[in-house]
Amino acid sequence: MRFLPIMLVLSLFSIQAHAQSAPPPPVPAPSAATAPAAPPATKPHAARTSHRMSWKQRFAAANTTHDGHLTLPQAEAGYITVARHFHEIDVDKKGYVTVEDITNWHKKESAARHSHQGQAKQHQQAMKQ
Repeated sequence: MRFLPIMLVLSLFSIQAHAQSAPPPPVPAPSAATAPAAPPATKPHAARTSHRMSWKQRFAAANTTHDGHLTLPQAEAGYITVARHFHEIDVDKKGYVTVEDITNWHKKESAARHSHQGQAKQHQQAMKQ
């Protein structure tokens, strides 16, 4: 009588162990009748959700060391615009650029663009006279 509860407990453990080691049943291959005829249609362009990252988000994503310093190899791997203009942005020749360096470069580029546009307008006005 004493052995009956022990035997029941042991049999439960052996059943549980056997159930865990049993391989999963095979999945049948899809037949031509059950396979979809064409891939599902993609969403139209307007319905797609795409997020355009700001330049600060791009900087953070490219800065894999998370130290606030973006090196040229990091820029080449994750922020192509900065890589293209790296030597213009790194005016102190530190070998890396910071958010502040890029902000200053953006301001300089914007001022140069506006100056060039102003000169073009003046030239057009002079040509009309």
